[in-house]
Amino acid sequence: MTALRACDGGPQPPAREWLTLTGRKRVLVVVHTVTYGKRLQEVICLLESDLRIQVVFTAPPHPFSDGVARLLEALGSAVLPWDEAVRMEFDLALAAGPRGVERVRAPLVLLPHGANFLKRVTEGTDTRVAGLGRQDLTPQGRALPAAVVLPHRDDLSGLADACPEALPRASVVGDPVHDRMVASLPRRRAYRRALGLGKGQQLTAVVSTWGAHSSFGAIEALLPRLLELVGRNRRVAVLVHPNVWSGHGAWQVRAWLAQCARRGIAVIPPEADWRPVLIAADTIIGDHGSVTLYGTLTDAPILLAASPEQEINPDSPAAALARTAPALSPAHSLKSQLAYVAAEYHGHQREQYGDIAARITSEPGRFSRNMRRLLYRLLGLGQPAHPARTRPLPLPPPLARWSSAASTGYDRDYGTGASA
Repeated sequence: MTALRACDGGPQPPAREWLTLTGRKRVLVVVHTVTYGKRLQEVICLLESDLRIQVVFTAPPHPFSDGVARLLEALGSAVLPWDEAVRMEFDLALAAGPRGVERVRAPLVLLPHGANFLKRVTEGTDTRVAGLGRQDLTPQGRALPAAVVLPHRDDLSGLADACPEALPRASVVGDPVHDRMVASLPRRRAYRRALGLGKGQQLTAVVSTWGAHSSFGAIEALLPRLLELVGRNRRVAVLVHPNVWSGHGAWQVRAWLAQCARRGIAVIPPEADWRPVLIAADTIIGDHGSVTLYGTLTDAPILLAASPEQEINPDSPAAALARTAPALSPAHSLKSQLAYVAAEYHGHQREQYGDIAARITSEPGRFSRNMRRLLYRLLGLGQPAHPARTRPLPLPPPLARWSSAASTGYDRDYGTGASA
């Protein structure tokens, strides 16, 4: 293997000289944001128990990097400062975004950080599908990645349009979130019990991506309507994209949602696993983000609070969902609209949602197998002699813990008008 060394020929940093297991293949995991880090966790777990491999992490500068240090600390991972990491050589690097990866000295595997390639980005007169454009795959003129990971074979046509020279590097491997959620669906009752939901209680998951046209972008109009839902037989959980927490600050998000938390609405923190909450939900209020699309894997009807056509890839399943799911109306009560979407879903829309969910991946249940095969091929190693399994999701903490933490954490740390 290539030893971990400074690319400029300088001495090995002293902190890395005293390793017990030497001569390992070195894999660098580039974690820009909490969202990227969570996606990459689904990949690096495929390398566990292999004593031939050493995994290290680094966190490049990014506008939404808040929370990354806490995430890596919770993992107990070996973390290289970014300026040190880009002076080293590695046998492989993994990233879920392009920022700064042109400086990484390793064969690079680029993965999507959400479901498919849902969003369009407009910069000046140029509009592209985020994640498939040439500037996403060859930032700052970097050579093509060693592998471009795609969830669905239909994504090959989008790649051919946007960056045809990357087609030989494309690998259709599937979607890890899809596979783990599907594997976990039979545990729905266990998730509901763990969340503290009683018999007959309904759970509404309010989901938001980030940006001005997201559900949270219209939170001023949505907040009072959510408070109307709270009652003995209905619980509400709010799932806000980590970029919102990072962009505005955790204190500010908790402050904005403090009244919701005091009324018993669970505000799911960005580091928490939202997938069991989505599986446990009876209805979903969402937008054009990945989490709402993953909601089509469950048996929950979806009400769209936001669905901006200009930000949605028209060839994506998010566009199909925008044409299928009912849209939130300002002229009717939220309770009546949730009842309507439930009737529509159980009346005739369930099959349509299934068709949309089928477009998330063309390799259902095979991400772990396909991704591990790709990683070991690029590392030049034989795979371990055991199956690459897809594990069900662990049980979540109670909703009451999240609603209490959001409310009392804000009160304790920053006050709500009480005297000192």
